[in-house]
Amino acid sequence: MSDALSYRPKPGEIPTQPGVYRFRDATGRVLYVGKANNLRARLSNYFAPLSTLHERTRRMVTTAAGVDWTVVGSEVEALQLEWTWINEFDPPFNVKFKDDKSYPYLAVTLADEAPRVLVTRNTGIRGARYFGPYPKIWAVHETIDLMLKAFPIRTCSDSSYKRAMQSGKPCFPGQIGRCFGPCSGKVSIEEHRAMVNEFVAFMTSQDRTLISALTIEMKAAAASQDYELAARRRDQVMALSAVLDKSAVVLRDNVDIDLFGIDQDELAAAVQLFIVRGGRVRGVRSWMVDKELDLSTGELIDTIMQTAYDGAALPPREIVVPELPEDLDALQSWLGSIANRKVKITAAQRGEKAALLETATQNARHALMLYKTRRSSDFVARSQALEDIQQALEMPDAPLRMECYDVSHLSGTNIVASMVVFEDGLPRKDEYRRFSIPESTDDTDSLYRTLTRRLAYLVPASAEAGNDEQRGEQDAEPNEPTDTAGKRKKFSYRPNLLIVDGGQPQVQAAQKALRESGVEGIQLCGIAKRLEEIWLPDSDFPVILPRNSDALFLIQRIRDEAHRFAITHQRSRRKRDISTVLAGIPGLGPARVKVLLRHFGSVTQLKQAPVEAIAEVKGIGPTLAASIHAHLRA
Repeated sequence: MSDALSYRPKPGEIPTQPGVYRFRDATGRVLYVGKANNLRARLSNYFAPLSTLHERTRRMVTTAAGVDWTVVGSEVEALQLEWTWINEFDPPFNVKFKDDKSYPYLAVTLADEAPRVLVTRNTGIRGARYFGPYPKIWAVHETIDLMLKAFPIRTCSDSSYKRAMQSGKPCFPGQIGRCFGPCSGKVSIEEHRAMVNEFVAFMTSQDRTLISALTIEMKAAAASQDYELAARRRDQVMALSAVLDKSAVVLRDNVDIDLFGIDQDELAAAVQLFIVRGGRVRGVRSWMVDKELDLSTGELIDTIMQTAYDGAALPPREIVVPELPEDLDALQSWLGSIANRKVKITAAQRGEKAALLETATQNARHALMLYKTRRSSDFVARSQALEDIQQALEMPDAPLRMECYDVSHLSGTNIVASMVVFEDGLPRKDEYRRFSIPESTDDTDSLYRTLTRRLAYLVPASAEAGNDEQRGEQDAEPNEPTDTAGKRKKFSYRPNLLIVDGGQPQVQAAQKALRESGVEGIQLCGIAKRLEEIWLPDSDFPVILPRNSDALFLIQRIRDEAHRFAITHQRSRRKRDISTVLAGIPGLGPARVKVLLRHFGSVTQLKQAPVEAIAEVKGIGPTLAASIHAHLRA
């Protein structure tokens, strides 16, 4: 059965984006490289019951001891990276791309008397200027056809050109309108050379003006109901874009770089190293960094470089990182002494390297999420974390049920609070709650109001009657299950530990609510985000947990979950309020609301706009603009 494969990842750990996966044996040898438009869906096929698998596939998955994957931006990039790695690792279970076929290039033979444009896989043509490589050969051919309309240059073979120039008769491609060189009899050699130079300049600069012009023509043709012309312009734009939009995993052949994608939080960082040689991603290396101190990205890069180039690996001439470190010169000198040549560290801001950096960062982001998920699901680690929290906070029992609270608002409006619940170190999302705060002076007052309402459900039975009316209508999540007394069941579960997001002021506000409620036996603490300090009531000094401890990791995770839950609710309320304000205006439907918000940016800016400015928005006339202005100013 499929559960015999001990290395099978959990379904939630596998991303749903396009990517390339590798099965490895116990020695680390790559057995199989594959691509997928949806990694999760594709890999699930390999972990079906063994009896349902093809014999070759069954032999591969039982021989393998692990599987990993790399996320890319598109299925085309996945195809290219798959091809590169199949040729790099020569996996025994792969059968594709064994012909070692290279990618197609668009070449201009500048050394010829009349340069020609052609599609070729031969990169050794003397004096030729190459553009590419490109993933789709059909797109290169279509784009050449398109370019000939803007830059009419020669396309016929050398033999056809020579014969035409000797005989004075146009070459056959020129007779059928497929060649526009001097051999066609329409231009001189000098005029043709000038046109070739313009073509090369266009391809070199990747000027997208032509795409914009074709797009305008397409829209104009569609508006005039000339759909055939619009379809032709659409196809031309697609073909041109397919050539100009080079893949993020295929760079120029002379590019040798190491590229570091980094994603981090307060306690850990994930590093994804793409090793690019000859313009191809030849290898990927990833690892986690436990941060003992609160490091900036630049400081973290220093540590990463020491790990990546510890003597076994030599740095290339160029290293691409997300941010330049402060000691850039010293770090470059150190790397240069290792490589015995000059090493340059750059931070890509745009272009193909920046696109590849984004792909590496996306993989680092997923690796960090996977690291957190696996660490949280480890029963031994969770048990140790709960025990460490008990000891650090001097609690009589382990905090088997923890509740964390956070407040979110937008400049004092749409104030909401969140309550998230962790039991046995794992989230209980069915018991999360949201609170709406009608009015408040600041975050501490909001926390006090929230905890007062929540703790009202834990007061002794004799004190409940007086609190029913106070708490009943404003507490979170209507339509919750109730018992015969009318009280929400799950809301009455008693936590061992209450956590608030913040330092001493927030803890004091929570302590006031806890003291006034009369509820006893619940420990209270707060976590300050800047230094990840744990604050207790009536304490002048925080509790410092080791930065790489499972205890701090668990508290940080519940705090981040409370923050995420509050932010999500606050944004949904804001969007609902905006829609409610504008939807009440006669003649203003969802489409026009979207146009107005896109134009002005917010309802506040729209309120301040004069009638004339509102009337200038597409689809909003003077009458409707006056109605909007009057409604918002009322």
